Amino acid sequence: MTTTERREPALNADERTMLEGWLDYHRRTLAWKCEGLTDEQLRTASVQPSDLTLLGLVRHMAEVERGWFRKVLAGEDVGYLYCTEEDKDRDFHVTDSDTFAEAHATWQAEIEVARRNAAGFGLDDLSKGESRFTDEPFTLRWIYTHMIEEYARHNGHADLLRERIDGAKGD
Repeated sequence: MTTTERREPALNADERTMLEGWLDYHRRTLAWKCEGLTDEQLRTASVQPSDLTLLGLVRHMAEVERGWFRKVLAGEDVGYLYCTEEDKDRDFHVTDSDTFAEAHATWQAEIEVARRNAAGFGLDDLSKGESRFTDEPFTLRWIYTHMIEEYARHNGHADLLRERIDGAKGD
């Protein structure tokens, strides 16, 4: 039974509403792909040698939300949630003690901060943080577009993971 409500963005909205709508759609898609599974299933990798899991994707997207909307956009000096110097991909490396309840709550909290931070910027406003490659700031429009791409790519992974776990299919 699906409880995550997913609505396609309006077909005739202004640009910001459209970008925010698509981002929220993709956020809800990842939540939907995780719905109804046990922690054990959410920690299940697709095939060897990959250790990619739905739980790891949720933790990763919490890190991504935090990085782009807090560190880059707002210039906040916040650390990582899961990643460490020793394991820069720790968000993906789940253990038996990692739970969906914790990861989901953390991810949702980061989404709420992302929304609040973005509300203070126009689409053409420049981020307070800069690119680690070019030392240039990003526009909010660029960040929204990148986040839509990031979620869409990982939701493709989530489709395959979910189908492998219990055969569930859907866009």
